Amino acid sequence: MPTHPQAPDPPPEGAVQPPGGDLSPPGPPAEEAAPGPDAATAGPAAADDEYAAALKDLEDRWRRALADLDNLRKRHARELERERAAERARTAAAFLQVVDNLELALSHAAADPGAIVEGVRAVRDQAVDVLERLGYPRDDATGVAFDPTRHEVVGVVQDPGAEPNTVVQVVRPGYGAAGRQLRPAAVTVAKRE
Repeated sequence: MPTHPQAPDPPPEGAVQPPGGDLSPPGPPAEEAAPGPDAATAGPAAADDEYAAALKDLEDRWRRALADLDNLRKRHARELERERAAERARTAAAFLQVVDNLELALSHAAADPGAIVEGVRAVRDQAVDVLERLGYPRDDATGVAFDPTRHEVVGVVQDPGAEPNTVVQVVRPGYGAAGRQLRPAAVTVAKRE
């Protein structure tokens, strides 16, 4: 017949039990100090002081964490503004040659008008090249299918030599690629007959 372990006898009434099932160390029992006359009043006050100290510590840590978060936010805002300023400076520096060449063309305005036109064309090509290096290539192709993500229709024309819904004329070129556009190309489109 199997024997089942029996539950230990309950402790006698008024006996002190170890907390949470902790066992007392082996050996002779430790001497306990006899409670003094203040023992009844000191216990709860000491516990309250302990809780107040823990609460104060947690509140201090919470305030420090908030201050750290606020400092991080401010530092991030400063770094972001510094990066924006650096990017604006790089973009402006890319256009300095264009401005210099325009001023050079204006200083020769009294010279041969044909040379001025060629100079202005060269400056325009230089500006278009700067935009392309910044990631915004020129979009001025005709004869391509109309794409609402790249084109803005400003007119519709009847053109028997063009396929319907194709770009017949670019009124104003667009700059940028799909998803990163400065502006769409303004175009006229052939309509269906």
